[in-house]
Amino acid sequence: MSIAYRCLTASLAAAAFCLIAIPTTTTPASARGEVVAFNGDVSPGTIVVRTNERRLYLVLGQGRAMAYPVGVGRAGKQWAGKSFIDSKRIRPAWGPPPDIKREHPNMPDVIPGGSPSNPMGAAALTLSGGEYAIHGTNNPGSIGGYVSYGCIRMYNQDITDLYDRVGVGTPVVVTR
Repeated sequence: MSIAYRCLTASLAAAAFCLIAIPTTTTPASARGEVVAFNGDVSPGTIVVRTNERRLYLVLGQGRAMAYPVGVGRAGKQWAGKSFIDSKRIRPAWGPPPDIKREHPNMPDVIPGGSPSNPMGAAALTLSGGEYAIHGTNNPGSIGGYVSYGCIRMYNQDITDLYDRVGVGTPVVVTR
């Protein structure tokens, strides 16, 4: 099953046709990644997502990391484990998986990349296995919540920043 098939939240699915594009200038200043103290047993360059904190960390080394606020999986849709980035995509198209399509039968089979109703936002870092991604959003109010079907959701400006800092093969560790 494609990554795109696991990344729409229930709230976005219900409102897919009424979303508007949110310019990055309206994203809260607190959204910008900041260098913070970080303790963890991972190598520099690793992405660590702590779902209980709703934070994503790009480990810099020497006890520091870039921290970003994120939206994470809602109840029953969370996961934990190790993965790696297997592709990087700008403005990816998205198609709802069968379970979301059943819940929202009027949703189109594919939402083009760049569309304001596309839940993937500005960019996506797909994770090995093809079910999940770290991606942007056109619904910035969802950041900081338990909102997705398992994907890690970031402000568009933050996914763009992270996209430029990491490559295919970057390790990803997701903890609860």
